[in-house]
Amino acid sequence: MQCQVGTATPMYQTRRLRFSWPPWPLCWRSPKWRAKGLSSHIDASNLWSFFQAKTIRQTTMRTAAEGAEAQFKDNPQGALPALKAQAEQWRRTAQRYESEPETNEGRKELMTRAKVKEQQRDRSLAAYHMFEYGSGCFQLAIVLAGAAALTAVGWLIFASLGLGALGIVFAALGFFAPTLIHL
Repeated sequence: MQCQVGTATPMYQTRRLRFSWPPWPLCWRSPKWRAKGLSSHIDASNLWSFFQAKTIRQTTMRTAAEGAEAQFKDNPQGALPALKAQAEQWRRTAQRYESEPETNEGRKELMTRAKVKEQQRDRSLAAYHMFEYGSGCFQLAIVLAGAAALTAVGWLIFASLGLGALGIVFAALGFFAPTLIHL
């Protein structure tokens, strides 16, 4: 998004007015929140992929342990001690994959971390959209104020002021409560 305003009438095209609009840093905040939202989305996606990989490994370990025990179930001698130990090791590994608080990489911890990233993503993208709506309202307010100045139509001034106020509301929502309304 370019923060640039220029007039469209031929008389003023030789003097384009460039300035940062709106007066507070709304122009640079909007892309920042979009990038933060996309980054959180990527992180959440990676964490859910890691969660899925842990689930697959856990299922493989449990299946291997159950298969090893089922293979010698009807044998009167039972399973070999080494095979029993291996099956028990597989079960412990599968249990460790469920919750691993020391490394924060168990399935439960991964799910919690992914949900936090999803909430960050939702908040960032909602803020981005509020800033974009606010910026659009400000731009329309500028156009209407310019038209009111050129044509001396009084109601355009009030429409411009209304859109400016709406832009302020959207900007405030982007800062303080981006998820309050969903547009």
